[in-house]
Parts: sequence; C-alpha cells; structure tokens
Amino acid sequence: MNESGPNNLRLLPAVDAVLHQPAVEILIAEEGRDVVLGWAREELERLRCCLLDGENPGNRAAVLDELSDRLTERAERSDRLRIGSVINATGVILHTGLGRAPLSRAAIAALADIAGAGNVEVDLDTGERRYRGHQLQSAWYTLTGCEDSLVVNNNAAATLLSLQALCAGREVVISRGQLIEIGGSFRLPDIFQLSGARLREVGTTNRTRLSDYEQAIGPETAAIMHVHPSNYRVVGFSNSPGIGELAELAHARGLPAIDDIGSGSLVDLTQYGLPWEPTFQDSLSHGADLVLGSGDKLLGGPQAGILLGRRELIDTVRRHPLARAVRVGKLTLGALSATLDSYLRGTAEQDIPTISRLATSIDDLSRRAETIENEIGSTDALSIVVRPDQAPVGGGSLPGADLPTVVLALTHESCSAERLSRRLRTGTIRVFGRIHHDEVLLDLRSVRPEEDSRIALAVRLAAEHEFDETV
Repeated sequence: MNESGPNNLRLLPAVDAVLHQPAVEILIAEEGRDVVLGWAREELERLRCCLLDGENPGNRAAVLDELSDRLTERAERSDRLRIGSVINATGVILHTGLGRAPLSRAAIAALADIAGAGNVEVDLDTGERRYRGHQLQSAWYTLTGCEDSLVVNNNAAATLLSLQALCAGREVVISRGQLIEIGGSFRLPDIFQLSGARLREVGTTNRTRLSDYEQAIGPETAAIMHVHPSNYRVVGFSNSPGIGELAELAHARGLPAIDDIGSGSLVDLTQYGLPWEPTFQDSLSHGADLVLGSGDKLLGGPQAGILLGRRELIDTVRRHPLARAVRVGKLTLGALSATLDSYLRGTAEQDIPTISRLATSIDDLSRRAETIENEIGSTDALSIVVRPDQAPVGGGSLPGADLPTVVLALTHESCSAERLSRRLRTGTIRVFGRIHHDEVLLDLRSVRPEEDSRIALAVRLAAEHEFDETV
C-alpha cells in the first residue's frame, strides 16, 4: 500500500457535505433523498478504496467535485434504465423491443379518462355487475359480426385459455406446419401441454391435406385448430387448407373450428402494397367458431389478446378460472375501446399510427426528410444524406414484407456509427435508429410527423456533443 494512502483519507468528506453540494441537491429533488444517499455512500466507499491505493485527488474541493460528477453520472445511467418514450426511427413500424403499435391520440386520451373510477365491470343502465369488456361488444359485432367477445392480456394467453377451457383432456387436430414458435421461445406445443389439451399433429411441415385432418378425427377430438404463420412464410412446394375448408369439416363432425390469425388485423393490407393477412371478419365469415388475435400488432391498439366468436364458446371460456388470471385492466379496455371507435368512424387510416404509417406515401416521407435536414442545418462534424431505402414492417407480423421508405443517413467525422447511435439513444430526446454500413439511418417510415422536429433537435445535440474515441 502506498504510504500516503491512509493520509489521503482525511480528504474524504462527510456524506452530509456531499448531499449539500448544489448539483447533488438538484439530484435529490429529482431522484429522492434516499436514492441519492445510497449512491453517495457507494461512491464514497469506492473513492476511499482509491485513496488507500495511493491516488491523490488534490484537495477536499476537488474530491467534492468528483463525487458530484459521479452522482450525476449515476443519475444519467438510472434515467436510461427507466421505461420512457423513445422515437422509433428504425423503420420497423411494429418493433417488439420498442412496444409494437403506438397508440392513437384518442387511445392516449382514453387512458387519462379511465384512470380514475369508470364503468369497468358495471352496467350503467341497470347498475348491475357485468364482465370486463362488455362495453366493446357492440363495436366488435359491427366490425366483425361476432356473437360475443373476450379480451385478455395477450394472444398467447388467449390461446392457452381457449385450449384449457374448451379442449383440456382431449385432442386438438392441427397441421404440423403450424406448430409455431414466436419471440421469447413461445412454442405452441408447450402451450398445448400446459393447457392439458392433447396435440394431434397431421400432415407435414410444408404440405397438409384436408384428408389428413379428416382421418385424424376421432372420439377424443375436441376441435380443429388453424394457426396463421404471422412471423414466417413457407414457400415453394407447400399447401394447407384454409379456415373455410377446416370449418366445414369441423361442423360436419360436430366440432368447433378455432382460428388463430396472429396479428389481429381489421383491414385489407393489400391496399398498401403488402401481402394479404387474415382479418377477424374474414375468418368469422368463413365459418370459424372462435378467432384469436393480437391487439397491439396490425390492429394498432394496446397489448391484448382478442377472442371473437360463437356466444356459447366465448361464455365457456369467460367462465373458466384461468380467465381471471389473464384478464385485462381498465387502461387496456379504455385504449382498445378508443381504437375500435376509429375503425367504426372509418378514420383508422388517419387516427391509428400503425395504419397511418403503412399508408404514408414515399413523396410525403421525402418532403418530411428534407424538412428535417433543413431544421438540422449545417454542422461541421456531421454529414447527412437523404435517400430512399426499404423498411421491414416487423414485430412478428408480415414476415419478409418491406415498404419503400426514406432515411437520413448520418456519419460523424470523429466517432463511429455505434457511438453516434448510442448518443442518439441516450440523449435528452431518445432516438432509436439502425446502423448499416457504418452509417446511422433514421428511417421515417416508423416516425410520427409530430416527432420530426424533435428528431432534428436530437441530431443537432448529438452533432454538438464532444466524442472521445479513446473512451
């Protein structure tokens, strides 16, 4: 140990002296005294070890300044770990890591409206208690023609609940090519096992015939299930019967047909130059008895699992004990109700960000990119190029489907694309782009128009930041 080490300990201030530094007092107001006190004690202990190792910080004032800087850095790191708003400039409209579908303004307003007391489980006409989501049934019927509906916390829960309530202890016939795995290692066979329903696979990975289903039906069969592969595509020598054929077979044998359409769309996406995706109303019109889908993908609402279909099936599922474990709260119901209202008004393309982003023209994106470039202005260290590109829709929906887009390609003369990208992600305005060939690309396909000026400001701040590549 350096002989001067113990003497240096005299430079350590008392914790109260640290807490009364002007910068630290600001942190206390923002973070809370107990939090900052804990940080201060940890940093004092780290500094104590450094002093014992012989480091010489100079004097007490220098030590206090260093501790203030360390606590400020701790607060900045803590802020980056908090959940909060991010501008999605990846181009991926449904980005799972960034929360998938952004809510409409009406849905956001509905969250505030329902934050207090609300008619979550009561009928205002009769004053009697009712099930959660009864307020949405009229909208679901108008939009899809379903007899009844149920909303749970996500589509995985909808699948598990349906299988357990309707099929536990019996067989469900499904094509081997539809035994999907989605993000987070969610595998359909595992859900079957958990539900108590027995999986009866038919056909092969790429080809399943109607006769395969027909031959598999027996006394132990509870249902026929069809699953849309919303996060992958089987191409080439492949074939599988659709829900219409399966529903006809199921009904001929006195069985229900369950259709998991995945992304939960209510609109025909081919009008935007995208591949066809099943909709709730299509599935029901083709005879499906129970249709499952997500609320936070192509529907454009909050995270939810949607169950639509025959009244007796929905009622059986609703009464199952597991339904309470996976039910949604009032915030989800409020946001979902406002989202459905946009579809009822015929204004989904204008109101719902997911649909709006899919429908935005390349000319509009180009004009916005030029405006952002002008707002950023000239910078000595930063180079900006506006150019066309391709944006994947993503988020477990429309696999392999890209849309034309416009990006701002950024390069900085004194730092790498990785460091510039991190600076944008962790700045006061957090912008999440993507890196390609040593450039940071800010893709406007996934950006709301009202966020454009904030992107310009974030880029200016990042360009003015002093980068030290040796760190």
